[in-house]
Amino acid sequence: MLETPSPLTAPPAAAPIQLAVQGMTCAACAVRIEKKLNRLDGVTAAVSFATERAVIAAAPGVTVPELIGAVEAAGYAATLSSGQGRLSADGLEQDASRASDRGVADDGAAAAGAAYLRRRLVLALFFFVPLSDLSVQFSLFPGFRFPGWQWLLVVLAAPVALWAAWPFHRAALRNARHGGCSMDTLVSLGIVSACGWSAYAMFFLDRARTGTPLHQLTHGSGGGIYLEVAAAVTTFLLAGRFYEARARRLSGEAMRELAAIGAKDACVLSPDGSERRVPASQLRAGDMIVVRPGEKIAADGPVLFGQSAVDSSMMTGESVPAEVTEGDEVTGGTVALTGRLVVRAVRVGGDSQLARLIALVEQAQADKAAVQRLADRVSGVFVPAVLVLAAATLAGWLLAGGTAEHAFSAGLAVLIIACPCALGLATPAALVVACGRGAQLGIFIKGYPALESSRSVDTVVLDKTGTITTGQMTVTDVAAGPGTSRAELLRLAGAVEQASEHPVAAAITAAARAEAGAGGALPQADRFRALPGLGARGAVGGREVTVGREKLLRDQGLDISAGLSDQCAAWERAGRTAVLAGWDGQARGAITVADTIRPSAAPAVAQLRRLGLRPVLLTGDSEATARAVAAAAGIDEVAAGVLPAQKAGFIAGLRAAGRCVAMVGDGVNDGPALAAADLGLAVGSGTDVAIGAADMILLRDDLNVVPDAVRLARATFTTIRRNLGWAVGYNLAAIPLAAAGLLNPLVAAAAMTLSSVLVLANSLRLRRFLAGHPARPDHPRKERR
Repeated sequence: MLETPSPLTAPPAAAPIQLAVQGMTCAACAVRIEKKLNRLDGVTAAVSFATERAVIAAAPGVTVPELIGAVEAAGYAATLSSGQGRLSADGLEQDASRASDRGVADDGAAAAGAAYLRRRLVLALFFFVPLSDLSVQFSLFPGFRFPGWQWLLVVLAAPVALWAAWPFHRAALRNARHGGCSMDTLVSLGIVSACGWSAYAMFFLDRARTGTPLHQLTHGSGGGIYLEVAAAVTTFLLAGRFYEARARRLSGEAMRELAAIGAKDACVLSPDGSERRVPASQLRAGDMIVVRPGEKIAADGPVLFGQSAVDSSMMTGESVPAEVTEGDEVTGGTVALTGRLVVRAVRVGGDSQLARLIALVEQAQADKAAVQRLADRVSGVFVPAVLVLAAATLAGWLLAGGTAEHAFSAGLAVLIIACPCALGLATPAALVVACGRGAQLGIFIKGYPALESSRSVDTVVLDKTGTITTGQMTVTDVAAGPGTSRAELLRLAGAVEQASEHPVAAAITAAARAEAGAGGALPQADRFRALPGLGARGAVGGREVTVGREKLLRDQGLDISAGLSDQCAAWERAGRTAVLAGWDGQARGAITVADTIRPSAAPAVAQLRRLGLRPVLLTGDSEATARAVAAAAGIDEVAAGVLPAQKAGFIAGLRAAGRCVAMVGDGVNDGPALAAADLGLAVGSGTDVAIGAADMILLRDDLNVVPDAVRLARATFTTIRRNLGWAVGYNLAAIPLAAAGLLNPLVAAAAMTLSSVLVLANSLRLRRFLAGHPARPDHPRKERR
């Protein structure tokens, strides 16, 4: 049977609205847009520079045109995110059947943006090389000059400073019209200043000074000519933004793959038996869908007819297909491999599991940590502060008696080096990559708090039933008495139990049918009677068969041998359920039933221990049963007999004792405990309540996903910490050097571009994170095989 995730809890009536924002160039842009949106009554917005999206919770009276107008008032463009849905009287109606179109649209926009930057970068490179060479020659060796040499430099510099650098000038002018400034203001002002000073020096000062190579490195080219600096700033920044655009496409690749796995169309079976193919967006709840081998399942629902192996690897990361048959639940986006299925569509479009998960990850990618909110606030005031600092540097050098050329060089270096881009990208870039990679592995992170909590978790509490165990009763042992065969014992006991709906009865019936072989037919029991809490009775082939606890058989006058009685007592002490079957006045044998442990339980617990975590088993079962399961899974600490209402209190008690607790569960009664824990992890095949309360959703039918989730969260947090450390350290070190006149503006341009590229490259290392690898979680590079 394929264990598929239950649908996520329904979104609120007014679902978050996502706007795609165009024109942002740094974190300061995101801060400005966020402020404009949040000034609207009834609006709470979060704008991410990394994802170029605004996620908005708006009151019912707020319209999308109003939101777009606020973005435009800040000097940027915005559209309703592709595939987001349409507006109704009750708010935004999510239509996730268009999620694939959204992924294609986003990828197309990213590709177009990269191509736009590439064209300008190629032209800038074409002119920068000869311009740089000639500018240095004419400055260092005045003898190389010839009549009109200035105009040659102007001809080479103009295409770079005007056309190639136009994106920076356009953004700076737009910001100025709206009373703001951003990184583009610094860049545009730096390019214009360099070109203006160079023109003044070439055409009016007409000086022929020379300088040593060391002087050139620290102060710039001699003769006050900075055209090569303007070209270098433009070229390096275009290169940096081009690679940023490519990196963003890579970081969103996992999400686009997830969005693309949805079926584009479906074959609907009509009541008269005819079939018609319709787009997936036209499916309605209740439709019957025909799925042939190799086709994607277009909606969530039960299998009505047929049998097939289903590949769910794109949804859960599991590589082994699972067999499904009538009555089993399947999930949209998975693929039928071997047989024809008829599925009743229960959850379609925006209600489907795939749609909910995509929305979940997109909201997580827009989440901001406290440290990132601080970084955004810093970025918002950073650009004006840099302008003041650059002017102060220029004035300070002049007042200190420095030359105008040296003062200008120092001020220009400050303008160029002080870019807050790396600071703004530090957190969102890593979170976007981690959410996408996690989705590929069946780990869905619901927000940044999960990452923050993971670093300090020291205890993992695991629910027993459905988490450590499969949640399904299975026959584990059969002991037939003298004169009775195993096959006969199971056949007669199964004949009686097949009329019962009790989980123990279902397990015995399944074992009896498996023992019967082909067809699995069992005889019918007459005069069946269920005896709640004890067992059942029925007549099979003229024999009165009793199946149940030892007390029931004794009450019915059946003799029980000492050997069978001792065997049942031993099984009970081991935490198993023992059932006796008897007829003709005597107990003929015993059958044990247990909720079997998942094969992955023990390896997963071992991995958790290697991560420095203390596993605890939490269950409402008896102490004996809990201890037996814990021993098999390798868990020492057990909390047994805990009622559902007491689970959250148990978690609270651990936290009060100073532990940082992660809770892993799947059932309705696990919801409060998941919410009470520092980190809640819901097994994806669990209930809506558990999934809604958790911080992470684990879709793989494998407990090893728990340590994988912890390792991924820790690796992400470590990556963010390194990004922020680099971004802050870079600015703290570089700005004083530039203000002191020790940094050539050309070197400053290259260093500033390199800082953003390094942050993105460090974040993209998370794409190499591998599931099930025992390497330390705080070293993503060691996740490679």
